[in-house]
Parts: sequence; C-alpha cells; structure tokens
Amino acid sequence: MGGFFGAVARRDVVLDVFFGVDYHSHLGNRRAGMVVYDGNSGYQRQIHSIENTPFRTKFEVDLHKFSGHSGIGCISDTDPQPLLVRSHLGLFAISTVGIINNADALVEKYFSDHGHQFMAMSSGAVNATELTAALINEKETLIDGIHHAQQVIDGSVTILILQENRIIAARDRLGRLPVLVGKGEDGCCVSFESFAYSKLGYADHYELGPGEIVSVTADGVNQLSPPGKDMKICAFLWTYYGYPNSNYEGRNVEVMRYRNGEIMAQKEMARGTLPDVDYIAGVPDSGLPHAIGYANFCHKPFARPFVKYTPTWPRSFTPANQAVRNQVAKMKQIPVPELIEGKKLLFVDDSIVRGTQLRETVDFLYESGAKEVHMRSACPPVLFNCKYLNFSRSNSVMELIARKTMYELEGEEADKHIDEYVESTTERGQCLAKAICKKLGFDSLGYQSLDGLLESIGIDKDKICTYCWNGKE
Repeated sequence: MGGFFGAVARRDVVLDVFFGVDYHSHLGNRRAGMVVYDGNSGYQRQIHSIENTPFRTKFEVDLHKFSGHSGIGCISDTDPQPLLVRSHLGLFAISTVGIINNADALVEKYFSDHGHQFMAMSSGAVNATELTAALINEKETLIDGIHHAQQVIDGSVTILILQENRIIAARDRLGRLPVLVGKGEDGCCVSFESFAYSKLGYADHYELGPGEIVSVTADGVNQLSPPGKDMKICAFLWTYYGYPNSNYEGRNVEVMRYRNGEIMAQKEMARGTLPDVDYIAGVPDSGLPHAIGYANFCHKPFARPFVKYTPTWPRSFTPANQAVRNQVAKMKQIPVPELIEGKKLLFVDDSIVRGTQLRETVDFLYESGAKEVHMRSACPPVLFNCKYLNFSRSNSVMELIARKTMYELEGEEADKHIDEYVESTTERGQCLAKAICKKLGFDSLGYQSLDGLLESIGIDKDKICTYCWNGKE
C-alpha cells in the first residue's frame, strides 16, 4: 500500500511532515521519503529504506537538515520517493500511491517517441512515480497532465505534488483511497489518515471526491478540477488497513469494526451456528475490534488468550521474506496459559488471505492447551489479488488459500461460481469453508458475508470496491 502526508503553513512545517508521515507507518515497510521547500535553500530531500529500521529512527537524524514552510512525505511499499522533477512544467516534487498494471506498455509507448529515457532501478523496472511524472509532463499544464495520467493508467494513482508554497493533491480517478485536508491556525495539511493531523493541531476541513484535484496553500483549499460521479473506495481500508481512529467518507474505522463483529454474531445466532465457547478473542491486533463487537452482541466474555510482543517487531515493521515473516509471527505470540488451558476459544481475524500464519497460530494454541479453537473471518473469502492498490504480496491467486482450495474442489469450473463461493451460506461456500477449516485445523470456521460487510461500512454499496472478494469492478 503506502501513505502520504504534506503540510504548508506560515511557519516551519518540518516536524509536522515528519510526524505526519510517521503516523502512516502501518501502511508500508519498504521505502520512505521527505522533501521540504525553503525559499532560500530550495528543495531538500531524503529517501531511506525502512525494511530494517522504522521510519522515525531513520529520519529523526535528518531533521536538522530540513527547513521550510511546505513539504510532503510518504511511506511506500514500492519504489523510492518523493522524486524531484524538472520539466517544461517547472521544478516540483512528486509522490504517488497506487499501482500501474500497464507500466511496461506505457514505458514502451513513451520510448516510441525517441529521445526519452528513465532511470531504471536494479530490477530494470521503472519507478512508478517517475513514470507518473513522465505522463503528467506529456501535457501543457499540471492539471491536464494529472488527468492524462489517471486516464491512461490501468490501476490507480493518487498524487501529491509539492510546488514551492503549495501542494497539489489529486485523488485517484475512482477514489479508491482517501485524501483529506486538515486546517490549522497558520496552515493546512494533506493526509491519507485523518487521525495523523489531529495530533498536530489541524482539524478536519475537506475530503476530496473521486478524481478531484485541489491546490492547498497556507490559506486554504482551492479546487482545480471537480470530483467525478463514480467512486469505488477500498473496503479493506475499514476491514484491515485503516488505523482505528481514522474516518473515510464519514465512517470511522473502529466503529465499523465493532459493527462488523456484531453483524457476524447476530447472523450466527440466527442460524444456530454459534459454538458454545468460554471466550471470544481477536487475533491480535487487527482482529480485536471485530471480536469486541462479536462478543458484545452474543454476551460471551471477551478475552486475550495470547498477546503479541511488539516492542521488537511492531505491526508496521514486517519483513519482506515470507519465511522470516512466519518466524517473526511465531516469536510474537505470547500465551496467557490461564486463558487457554482447557478452554474453548472463538477467534475473530480481520481476514484470511494465505492462511500460513493462522495455521501456526492454531497449532500454537493447541500446544498451549486449548480444548477447542474456532475461527471467524471478518470478511468473505479473499479470491482475487487486488489490481487497483499495491497491498497484496501474492504473486499468484494460487497463493490465496480460498482460491487454491476452490480449485482443489472443482478445478476451473469453480471460476463460473465465484458468487456462490464468496458467500458461506451457499452450498459451495459451505464446502469451501469446511475444506479450509480442515486444512488449518480449526474446530469450525465462518466468514462474514459480503452483504454483512457492506452493511457495517454503511455507505452506498455501489461506491465500495469489493474486487478482492467477488472480482467485480
């Protein structure tokens, strides 16, 4: 995925940008960068790898090098950025979040005009932010260029551009990710997460619509291009990625997760499938709020039978290597024997994607003396890799346990019945849940329905992207 933060004010904004970007560390763990503009010294920029050290540790030593009244920064799960670009449109810094599925085709088309080149990364690929800048520079104005880039990119791109004393913010064409503006006494900020600016003295001021482009200065917001009518904001923001106290489209993340758990419990009780357990628990940390809602509704005790040791391996710091991730996940899990031994436990997790770590979790719980372990997923089976946002590490749909199991049940014929597999109340959905339950070693497994998930978010379902579950655009 990735996150961003920018600020422009009638005072130095270096600390605002530093802390604002740091508050997006849960959205990425590969690269991070800051660029600040000062009227005397121009643009100052630093980019660091954060794969082995969190953002704050890497960048706090750079703070004395920065000064200026405007700046942007980012956390990126992809390429180094922000970039400094000089073209016929002037000198500006640019940062992007999204994914470009047709990058190779766009690069080749750019080459066809001859005389053009890109700085290739070690893999030979072109930095997605540099490619976006190149597309913008094909037009005569920044606004026309942003529109052009968003139209030709297959995927999505949200853009922040720092141009001396203003920030141009452009939400992706269908608003798959949020862009919010906060306003303080002497300036404004632009952020992915709304909570990031509330701790810095900014208040909610403006939320961009899909495809909208605005100019943000110390004095406020000026609309450069109006929003489009269609929106497909990512449902996974509420299910997993969003921080608990953030709001998107007026819907708070933590409140949604409580409601999501309540709806799951309500439906299970109506079907008579709620098992008799001693405790309801959340798989820490992202499953906790869903589990709280679940426990509150069914009046079962909520407990934490195991906790994660995060001072050494915080949630925002996840190794890229799968084997190391698995070992880290195992090392994090610290049991509370008094809440496990001889107990029947029902856990709620935010989602089940590959299932590797859940298999190790259930083994760990049984080894710690659990009598029964039941699992509930706060969203439907994940059947597709996201092609709009770069938040999936899976290289193939066959890495998704639900998709793999679906094919094991009936081969390619399964592709004709996606709508049945995504809903656990159908015959195929029940077969899928039972097969995954057996694979992962649970005593029972249940999934939230797609309708239940959409109900818990509470905005028009036609404005929400559900591609990762049902493959519908």
